[in-house]
Amino acid sequence: MSKTVLVTGASSGIGKATAIYLAQHGYQVYGAARRMDMLQSLKEYGVQPIALDVTKEESILACIAQTGRIDILVNSAGLGSYGALEDVPLSEARNQMEINLFGVARLIQLVLPQMREKRYGKIVNISSVGGKVGLPMGVWYHASKFALEGLSDSLRNEVRQFGIDVIVIEPGGTKSEMTAIGAKDMMRVSGNTVYKGLAASLEKTYGDMEKHAVEPVVIAALIKKGIEAKHPKTRYIGGAMAKPMLLMRKMLSDKMFDKMLMSQMK
Repeated sequence: MSKTVLVTGASSGIGKATAIYLAQHGYQVYGAARRMDMLQSLKEYGVQPIALDVTKEESILACIAQTGRIDILVNSAGLGSYGALEDVPLSEARNQMEINLFGVARLIQLVLPQMREKRYGKIVNISSVGGKVGLPMGVWYHASKFALEGLSDSLRNEVRQFGIDVIVIEPGGTKSEMTAIGAKDMMRVSGNTVYKGLAASLEKTYGDMEKHAVEPVVIAALIKKGIEAKHPKTRYIGGAMAKPMLLMRKMLSDKMFDKMLMSQMK
């Protein structure tokens, strides 16, 4: 019997690639996102579209009700909103935390009872290299991903007794509309403030990173590897510059890492 997967954020990027890739490999896949018009193309791959706004309780409940039994939850819905801490309105910060953290947590709450009953389940949380490395102008994005990493570590040790695995995916540079949207958002928020010089440097850095980004199917394959492993790793790393960046973060002191990081933003 094929496993049933719910992939959030399936309208673009990693979520879309994952929904298609898993459907092509025999999984029964539900692809969920706010933009239903952008989900329609998934039907040709056998993916069933579902409307989902992870910031709205009624939408989350309706999504879970439609899917029924879920064996694997892939939390890929996310927002990369940027700007200096001093400039970002807290309303925007709260929205980012709702999407990247609280929406994830609520979905997990709702699928856990059925997973416990079956004594089987895979919860895949899409974090980022940005869940271990904090870039300037991305305070709320990184705060949400650092928090997701902590949530995943705690959850893993809560639910392993029920046969449920929690897997964190840490992508590096991956082709996605999020990078361009995030850079544009950063310039809207901080492009004309005292942080405009740093914002301009980062905008150029993001543009350079995009040139080396991998296709999102690379991350989709990593997710498949994790959910099919008998004893999955707690974390899977992939994408441009992901492994060397995380290795340097582990080896260097905070100040040395800061110096290396900021030297790339001139």
